[in-house]
Amino acid sequence: MKAVAPGKLILSGEHSVVYGKPALVTAINRNAQAIITPEAPDVIAFDLPDIKQNQSFTLRAVRELTNRVAKNYRLFLNGELGIRDVLHKPIDLFEFAFITVLDGLHLKLAEGLKIQMHSNIPIGCGMGSSAASILSVLRAVGHYFRVEFRPDWYYKYSLEAENLQHGHASGVDSYISLHGGCARFQNGQASKLPLPRVPMYIVQTGVPETSTGECVVQVGRDFGKSQIWNEFEAITLEMEKALVQNDFKEMQRCIRENSRLLSAIGVVPERVQQFVAEVEQWGGAAKVCGAGAVSGDKGGVVLVVSENPPVELCKKYGYELMTVRGEPLGARIV
Repeated sequence: MKAVAPGKLILSGEHSVVYGKPALVTAINRNAQAIITPEAPDVIAFDLPDIKQNQSFTLRAVRELTNRVAKNYRLFLNGELGIRDVLHKPIDLFEFAFITVLDGLHLKLAEGLKIQMHSNIPIGCGMGSSAASILSVLRAVGHYFRVEFRPDWYYKYSLEAENLQHGHASGVDSYISLHGGCARFQNGQASKLPLPRVPMYIVQTGVPETSTGECVVQVGRDFGKSQIWNEFEAITLEMEKALVQNDFKEMQRCIRENSRLLSAIGVVPERVQQFVAEVEQWGGAAKVCGAGAVSGDKGGVVLVVSENPPVELCKKYGYELMTVRGEPLGARIV
């Protein structure tokens, strides 16, 4: 039995969404998958071949780890622990998600389970990999136990797990992976928008040295009370109009403006800024998608909207180029 959940791209409004401003986000045709099979009694096995992690636990051990992780998160909230230290390894996140849905839905294990996960979403690069992975697990577990699918429950459970990664997750990743399509997201509420019809390319500049949570904390310290979030909001609303009208040139203009705002809050490494500038000189528009980075020269993925893919520029910088499109479907059983 297999569940899948899509990754995402933020078209406009990353970081500002944390401060109650709108963000435009679309699901994309890259996904995370969770496959559940029976296992020996009292054995919960997690197999993550993409990152070469494979471990088995008793249910009691999973609960003990989940309690430790929850304690670490409370220490983070009290300022006694950095967000990167809440989880010790990626598999901890999925153990927490598993227990969260097990207890939340009042499920009882009559046999052991093996949960195998795959993903073709780049990890740690602003494409919603963790939210998609969490939701694929939650959706698979719920279906395995034949529980009625209630999106609001799964959104809540996903957000609890996402907070362990990001500190104070906005919910945008979880929402769009759960529901698919494209939406304007603000203060936990979403309104549907048409999928983008412009040609979109994803450029992988490398996994940032800093996590999403660390970026959010740093930006909050430096710009938490800044008026720059009103500028983010204005350009996001302008992009929304361009998206609805399928106005290619106006979308490009909005992406360029958004990119300049992201550079202003310090989340676009200098080398990535140079790449974006060359894309603009070439006639395209580009911006970091996701949290970016507050140190190092790798900024995760960059969205490029142009009539043609920037093949030669990517070769020059040593970046990987991918074509993506919007995905209408959210987390589901396949």
